[in-house]
Amino acid sequence: MTHILIAGGGTGGHVLPALAIGRELRDHHAAQVHFVGTPRGMETRLVPAADFPLTVIEAGQLKNVSLATRVLTMAKLPHGTVACNRLLREFRPHIVIGVGGYASGPAMIAAILRGIPTLAFEPNAYPGLANRIVGRYVRAAAVNFSETLGYFRNAHLTGIPVRKEFFELPLRSPNAAPHLLVFGGSQGARIFNQTLPHIAGSLLENVCGLTILHQTGEPERESTERAYREAGVDRFRYDIRAFLEDMPLRFAEASLVLARAGASSVAELAAARKPSLLVPFPQAADDHQRKNAEALAQTGAARMMLQASLTPASLLQELTSLLQDRAALDAMSQHASGFARPNAASEIAQLALSLVRT
Repeated sequence: MTHILIAGGGTGGHVLPALAIGRELRDHHAAQVHFVGTPRGMETRLVPAADFPLTVIEAGQLKNVSLATRVLTMAKLPHGTVACNRLLREFRPHIVIGVGGYASGPAMIAAILRGIPTLAFEPNAYPGLANRIVGRYVRAAAVNFSETLGYFRNAHLTGIPVRKEFFELPLRSPNAAPHLLVFGGSQGARIFNQTLPHIAGSLLENVCGLTILHQTGEPERESTERAYREAGVDRFRYDIRAFLEDMPLRFAEASLVLARAGASSVAELAAARKPSLLVPFPQAADDHQRKNAEALAQTGAARMMLQASLTPASLLQELTSLLQDRAALDAMSQHASGFARPNAASEIAQLALSLVRT
C-alpha cells in the first residue's frame, strides 16, 4: 500500500483542496493518507471529520506579522522539522505532498533532506513562502495558474480540485431576473458588509428586478442587517446570511458574484462559469489575492477593483454597469470557463503516484 503524507493547511484555500487530493488518493488508489498541520489551522476540524489521521506540529507565520512573531516562528522551525522527521520515520511515506501553509515548510524540508519524493501543490498565482523555498528542490509541482509554472521544478498545470457540483450547474435562463451574490468567504468581508448597505437601495433602483444575497460571516451578520434596515432598503429584495450551506446552488442562482479572490473561490467561479467582480483582500500574504484576480481579469473572466480605491460611488457604478450589460456578463462567463479544470484531483493524484514509481 502506498503511504502518502499531505502537509500544510491553515485556511480553507489550503485545507479544502488538500482534502480533495487525499480523498482521490484514498478512495480511488487505495493509498494510506496521513495529514500534518498545526494546532491553529482549519485542518484540526476538517481533517478528522473527513476520517483522515492528523499529526500537529508547532509552526508559525513569517509574512505580515511583527518582528517578534517572526523571531518566534524561526525559533520553532527546527522543532517543527524535527517533529516532521520523527513522523517520516514512523509513517514511512512514499511521497510528501506540500499544499502550502505553516506546516508545509518543515515537512517538505524534512522530506527533501531524507530523499523522499516531494510534490508541491500551489493554488495561487504567486506561490506562498513555503512553496517558494522548496520550489526548486521538489520532484514536481501541481499549479493552478500558468503564471506560477516558472517558480517550480517540473511544474504541471492541473488546476485546483473543486466539487463536481460546480461543473454541473445549469445555465441561467436569459429571462431570469438579475441576482447578485455577495460572498465574503467563511469570515465575511468587512468592506462588503460596510459598503453594500449604503448603495443597495440605489443599486436596486438602477437594475430592474434585481435581488441580492449577501453572505456576511457570523461576526458581522447582525450589524450588516441593521445597516440595510436603517438605509431603508426594500426588505423583499435582499437576504442576509452569515453562512451559505449550498454554494453550488447559490452560484447557480447568481448572474454576478461580488467576492474576494482566494484561490478556492476563484476556482469555484471558473468551474461554475460565473462572472465576477473581485476585490482582493489587501492583507493576504504576498498580495496573492491581487495576483489571482489579475490573472482572471486579464483574460476577461472577471473585473477587479482594489480595496484601496473602492468607494461606495465607484462600487455602485461598477455593479450597475455589469448588471445592466447581459452581453458583458455572458462574455465573462465564457472566459471564466477557460480556467475550469474538472479533472484536477485526478491529475494531481496521478502525478503524485508517478513520482512514487520513479
